[in-house]
Amino acid sequence: MSFVNSTLEEIAARVKRARSAVILTHMRPDGDAIGSALALSCALDALGIEHCVCDESELPSNLAFLEGLEKIEKKPDPQAELYIAVDSSDEPRLGALADDFRLAVKKRDTINIDHHVSNTRYAKYNYVRECSANCMNIAALIEAMGVPFNKSMAEYLLLGLLTDSGNFSHDDVTEETFLTAAKLVKAGADIRFLNYNLFKKQPRARAELYADTMSRIRYFLDDKFAAIVITQAAMKKFGADNGMTEGFVDFPLTVDTVEVCASVMEVKKGQYKISLRSKRYADVNKIAGVYGGGGHVRAAGCMLFGDVEEILDKLVYTVSQYL
Repeated sequence: MSFVNSTLEEIAARVKRARSAVILTHMRPDGDAIGSALALSCALDALGIEHCVCDESELPSNLAFLEGLEKIEKKPDPQAELYIAVDSSDEPRLGALADDFRLAVKKRDTINIDHHVSNTRYAKYNYVRECSANCMNIAALIEAMGVPFNKSMAEYLLLGLLTDSGNFSHDDVTEETFLTAAKLVKAGADIRFLNYNLFKKQPRARAELYADTMSRIRYFLDDKFAAIVITQAAMKKFGADNGMTEGFVDFPLTVDTVEVCASVMEVKKGQYKISLRSKRYADVNKIAGVYGGGGHVRAAGCMLFGDVEEILDKLVYTVSQYL
């Protein structure tokens, strides 16, 4: 297994030689994961390469407006020649598909295309480059493959840029981010349609859950750390689902004193998904890394188990070490 980056040109050449492929992305996928996978799928369609797109999770309700979600399957083709993981920092992030990928590593060529600083370079071919969204890496790969962007491909890629860059608001947004977005709009991506569906449209259930959650923000460490807790009971009360909580973690950062915020979302009894964000200087990738997670300097996550108050105590102590 290689632990160094391959070039885009090497990966593009390997993909184009494939007769069949599987595209996988991380469990509980977000816009960047879905956008990366479906855009690459469009490129393989254009090249006539037989393939499937797989994710272990139920797809998030906030992305239900997208066309093409029906292409995403639960299980990969075990006979496929090439396995491609996108937007996944390590094998465990693939969830139930991690074992399929590990088996493929032993018998087939594997590719890992990602933008997380915590990526473990777990495939034979690795292209890991930190940037605003992994869809920027996928866009560059598609260009290296000689496939022109069409409207669907461009819209999937712009979806990833918009969601992972916080609508172009995060501090990893660069000139390249905007240049890539400009190419995608030129290719037919409808930025107004995406902006409306991603950031301006919501069902009543989400609005009510949001109001309830934000009314109970908890502050620690002289108000430098804020946390929100989203329980299964609250989601059931308002008729909401996990996909509707996208973006909740960003609100506490708008409080002027807060440097780090955490969303503590109950997955099931005793298991909580932790999403971390920071504003100026705290490295939340390192905070998440304490608990086996990771991501980016300003956005990361992990999974914690136990009583929610004990989990909050752990987070308060760990965050205090990085403020």
